[in-house]
Amino acid sequence: MQVFKSGKSQLSSAATDRLHKLLDGRENFSGPSEPAQVLVTPPTEAIRPILKIVVAALVITAGLVWLNRPTPASVPEVATPGIPISASSGEPTMVQSFDQIVVDIKGDVLTPGLVTLPAGSRVADAIAAAGGLIPSANVASINLAERLSDGQMIFIGNAQSLEISSDPRINLNLATETELDSLPGVGPVMAGRIIAWRETNQKFHSIEELQEVPGIGPKVFANLKALVRI
Repeated sequence: MQVFKSGKSQLSSAATDRLHKLLDGRENFSGPSEPAQVLVTPPTEAIRPILKIVVAALVITAGLVWLNRPTPASVPEVATPGIPISASSGEPTMVQSFDQIVVDIKGDVLTPGLVTLPAGSRVADAIAAAGGLIPSANVASINLAERLSDGQMIFIGNAQSLEISSDPRINLNLATETELDSLPGVGPVMAGRIIAWRETNQKFHSIEELQEVPGIGPKVFANLKALVRI
């Protein structure tokens, strides 16, 4: 009985020693301990100023973005430039455009004088602009289809005969072949050429154009320029 108790006591001592060794070895090989994490919650008094600063920063940023936004470029309307023309007396001045002509019509029309017509108008248009012919007017010798030019003078009816009688020079645009034949150095053939040139070009615009008729050179023209007119 004592032997059994002695053996049991030794066994307990050996187990105890072995347990201490195991525990000592675990402590020697245990890793370094990690530091504990501490969560800090800021107080309410500190949160409010931070929120105010964030809101102010957002408002300032939005304002800068709004001010720097791209805006469409506006193109100002440009009025058509004009040049006002006024007389020194303050009254408006009539300005003739390039698509109009002014002719002086005299004789057997209701309202003789200056008339303004569109460019390319003819004698018939000038008569109509002057109110038309008087009942006794004679236009048998007038070319109503003749195209007019700016500054031209037109004689209708009796005014034409009066004007011819008062000026002894021969009108190149109205003269007959017989009248042209009476000029020095101009025979029937030359008179026919003058009339043919006049019909081709509608009329003479200056006496210098007489030199464009075949056969009329500087010498013949020098003899004729004082005897003719337009």
